[in-house]
Amino acid sequence: LMALKNSVRGIKFALSKHTAFKQEIFAATILTPLALLLGETGVEKALLISSVLLVLIVELINSSIETTIDRIGLERNDLSKHAKDMASGAVFISLLNLLMIWYLVIAH
Repeated sequence: LMALKNSVRGIKFALSKHTAFKQEIFAATILTPLALLLGETGVEKALLISSVLLVLIVELINSSIETTIDRIGLERNDLSKHAKDMASGAVFISLLNLLMIWYLVIAH
């Protein structure tokens, strides 16, 4: 029960402090019902929805890395920049994954 409370608190924090997560939640509220309409089979629907959820998961991890690095210090540091850039790269790859899956399922 405490883990659930911590998870909800983390999601609320991300929604209040991280614009990208807020934007991706908004997109997910549109894409998830759309996935249910566009997917013809259960597997297609699951692929479409899971690609949306993956973006949210990776964005939460990205946001937690950014928050941790900012807590350590706001001064310019090459290692901190690399860590933030790599986490951002992970979000980018998850978005490419989403686009690829949606294209392949819808255009099949």
